[in-house]
Amino acid sequence: MAWFKRTIKGIQTATKEKKDTPEGLWHKTPTGKIIDTDELEQNFYVSPEDGFHLRIGSEEYFKILFDSSYKELDSKISSKDPLKFSDNKSYKKRTKEAEKKTGLKDAIRIAVGKSLGLEIVVACMDFRYIGGSMGSVVGEKITRAVDQAITKKIPLVIISKSGGARMMEGAISLMQMAKTSAKLAQLSNSKLPYVSLCTDPTTGGTTASFAMLGDINISEPGALIGFAGPRVVKDTTGKDLPDGFQTSEFLLEHGFLDFITTRTQLKHKINLYFDLILNRPVRSSNI
Repeated sequence: MAWFKRTIKGIQTATKEKKDTPEGLWHKTPTGKIIDTDELEQNFYVSPEDGFHLRIGSEEYFKILFDSSYKELDSKISSKDPLKFSDNKSYKKRTKEAEKKTGLKDAIRIAVGKSLGLEIVVACMDFRYIGGSMGSVVGEKITRAVDQAITKKIPLVIISKSGGARMMEGAISLMQMAKTSAKLAQLSNSKLPYVSLCTDPTTGGTTASFAMLGDINISEPGALIGFAGPRVVKDTTGKDLPDGFQTSEFLLEHGFLDFITTRTQLKHKINLYFDLILNRPVRSSNI
């Protein structure tokens, strides 16, 4: 029975003294690539092996777009419960849990700062907060972001990442589509540029309103963009959908997007569009 016994003595560590590898050192993409987390962060959360864009939040986008510092606006606005919505988990309880889990007051943050030296307003949605759903706070913050852009006469960027309207606010949520669209019309009348960035996923009422109203509509590679999900569309039409249906590449091919850009070039591409729209000299040789 020698094969059950250790014949070579070496360094042995008691089980209780062994340590597990700390979480977060490595990340596995959906394509199966293993990436060091620090390397991933330095590459703007884009896999250097296959170009896969991981979902990130508003804080990461602010760091990508702004030069050094930025000022967050209206950070304490939070949702109420206008319909007294009640299910197995009340709306108030769910918002409190989402706030505790994410550190966010709602599914969007807005900030102002300089990007390549040009002052801009950025409104960025967070999917971690109840699926990036659009409620009254999202509509109000986009409205205030537009007001800020008009007051300071500076460009606007909205980064969409949403599962659609927030059902717990009913018709009030749907009204945000009209509210944000009307406000963006005021921005257009003020001759100020608006770039809309659609990220994965951009769906529902968000797509049906402000996400598709940019002077320039752009997206990250491989993003899911549409109104209803592919399964719902297929069940409604009764037809098989084309390959890649509702991906950013499909939408670009069919004229719904102006450009697809990797996150590593995002800051420079957005500023290039602003320079073109504002008839300014291009400010970076990296563009």
